[in-house]
Amino acid sequence: MNVPHSLILEQKENTKHGEVFFPIQKYITKLNLNSPVIMTHWHEEAELTLMTKGSCIYQIDLVDYEVNEGDLLFIPPLLLHSIRLNGTDDFCSETYVFHVNFLGGNATDICSTRYLTPMINHELTLPYHISSTHPAHHSLHECFIKMASLYTEQTFGYEIALKSVLLQALFLLLQYSTTESATISASSDKLKNVLDYIDLHYAEPLTISELAELCYFSEYHFMRFFKKHMNMTCIQYINNVRLEKAVELFEHGETSILEVSLSVGFHNLSYFHRAFKSKYHMTPLSFIKRLN
Repeated sequence: MNVPHSLILEQKENTKHGEVFFPIQKYITKLNLNSPVIMTHWHEEAELTLMTKGSCIYQIDLVDYEVNEGDLLFIPPLLLHSIRLNGTDDFCSETYVFHVNFLGGNATDICSTRYLTPMINHELTLPYHISSTHPAHHSLHECFIKMASLYTEQTFGYEIALKSVLLQALFLLLQYSTTESATISASSDKLKNVLDYIDLHYAEPLTISELAELCYFSEYHFMRFFKKHMNMTCIQYINNVRLEKAVELFEHGETSILEVSLSVGFHNLSYFHRAFKSKYHMTPLSFIKRLN
């Protein structure tokens, strides 16, 4: 059941991508009618993605982008992003998540101060969606294929070559960068605060009132705001987080369904069963048996 290096489950900002001295990780993302959404999330790393099958809607910093097979996406650090299926066909993509420090983002040379740090601080905006008609698409696609080959074959010295290819990819994107929209929107900041709060307190009773206070919204305004940007209600999102946390516990060997239910914030066992079956199309007990 557990798919290594898969983005099927939500990736939080504290997820470890790669190793400390080699902070880059490959992910394969698959969406279908049974699993049509990657929930909104953010992290300190950047992403470079190639769409390998189908189409989907990427939401980046609360803006929707329709992406198709062959398109590329670059997502800078700290930006909210999500994916949802576009239509009924299956979707698949290949992603490399990497920390900018791997490229020298924490150095004090001109590359860091003039380009990498402004990109991290969103003072410099690189293109997010590189469609097949974009002038940089061909060269960037070649970089991606080279990077995929290096990551897979891992010949001696491949880490140096990977760093070189990623820097080349950033160079290509920098040719189309802008200094407009230099700050993350206030709406994005508010939503990040709410998602972080839920991730920290999912096991506790959560109310719309306390979440609305984080944004200085009324409950009515908050519920509309959340559904507009997340494509689901706040309660649905909280339940999704709790269910994914439950799956993690099952995968780590927890077998008491009642204890798992309580530890992730479901205090009604029958409600936990219904919610789990609705999301994963099987009961918690069936899930545990399949793991075994």
